[in-house]
Amino acid sequence: MGQRTHRDSGPMATSSDGDLRETAEEATAALMAASQIFLAISARSLTAVDPTPTLPQFRTLIVLHGRGPVNLAALAAALQVNPSTAMRMVDRLEAAGLVDRQVNPSNRREVALRLTASGRRLVETVLARRREEIGAIVARLPARERTGLIRALRALADAAGESRHPAP
Repeated sequence: MGQRTHRDSGPMATSSDGDLRETAEEATAALMAASQIFLAISARSLTAVDPTPTLPQFRTLIVLHGRGPVNLAALAAALQVNPSTAMRMVDRLEAAGLVDRQVNPSNRREVALRLTASGRRLVETVLARRREEIGAIVARLPARERTGLIRALRALADAAGESRHPAP
């Protein structure tokens, strides 16, 4: 075991901490490479179906698809942008016929934003294409690697606070 120095940052810093940092750096690099793959798949899936929306606009559609009608403040919070940015996004998507606004019947001062039928079809078609392309990649992995991938990705989702996987 290594010896602790005044520059060590953990309560039990040892020489193996360097190995752990290296492993974390390697995992980060691998995830960065994977994120580039997923970004490319997302872009290809979207442009194959409809080249008009940008990826940030499509992300807005995804939020509306997953959450149903929401007000502007909730949409902005989900997108982690300020309300004026979300409003400009909605304006463009509404002009494209993908989103509409309706007065909330339970609070007439509030406007509910929701996907139109065209917006819903676009999202579902793009997600199906994305799932198909990712599925083809995953199918090329040996079964043992897929099992490890599932565990690793579930652990990553847990660490990110995004645990949405079904119980095993």
